[in-house]
Amino acid sequence: MAKRDSIILQIVTAEKKVEVTSLAERLGVSAVTMRKDLDALQAKGLVIREHGYAMLANPNDVGGRLAYHYDEKLLIARRAAELVPDGATIMVESGSCCALLVRVLADAKQNVTVVTNSAFIASYVRDAANVEVLLLGGTYQRDSQVMVGPLVRTCAQEFYVDRLFVGADGWIDGVGFTNADQMRADAVRCMAESAAEVIVLTESEKFARHSAVPLRLQGKPVTLVTDDGLSGESRHGVEALGVAVLVA
Repeated sequence: MAKRDSIILQIVTAEKKVEVTSLAERLGVSAVTMRKDLDALQAKGLVIREHGYAMLANPNDVGGRLAYHYDEKLLIARRAAELVPDGATIMVESGSCCALLVRVLADAKQNVTVVTNSAFIASYVRDAANVEVLLLGGTYQRDSQVMVGPLVRTCAQEFYVDRLFVGADGWIDGVGFTNADQMRADAVRCMAESAAEVIVLTESEKFARHSAVPLRLQGKPVTLVTDDGLSGESRHGVEALGVAVLVA
């Protein structure tokens, strides 16, 4: 993705709704160029142009979130990929960092099997012959393109893996990682029952906010993989709960 497109998506994600003329001024381009950029992003289903404004097409769409802080997420994915040897079987939950992890594995590893509840991830690496994807069943959430519900637990119980990779929407000191959706959080817990270790992939900015649903990963060894923007205070809070930290 072009750097200007990534910056546009970062601004729109942060501000929710932005004037097209304001975007053009801030990026130092003409209004005509900005409209062309936005038209291209709209064609990809990432933004919507409406009455001189631009906004995200769907804040829950994984494809749209991939472009936000793409470089940081790719570094996180590459660092996490170092934990996966050739021939491994892993579980991967939904999320943009997780999707990039599987893409990195598809490009750099051999004979990796990915058990996932994410239809997006299954589609994202459908061209990769060296990665086998096993898609867990469940109720399909259209926006997040992920399977949730009791059937996820039933299917996940058929596997046991060394590592489960998950994303997070936020953090609460003394509580742990959080998710914005109760059904997706429950899917994470179900999958965690079938893994020896949980690896959380998330950008450092997530520690500035929290969501309503704690993931409650206590009882499993947990490792955080994040970018170098993680503050000392946040790192202390993470390590206080027994979570190991790897910085990309």
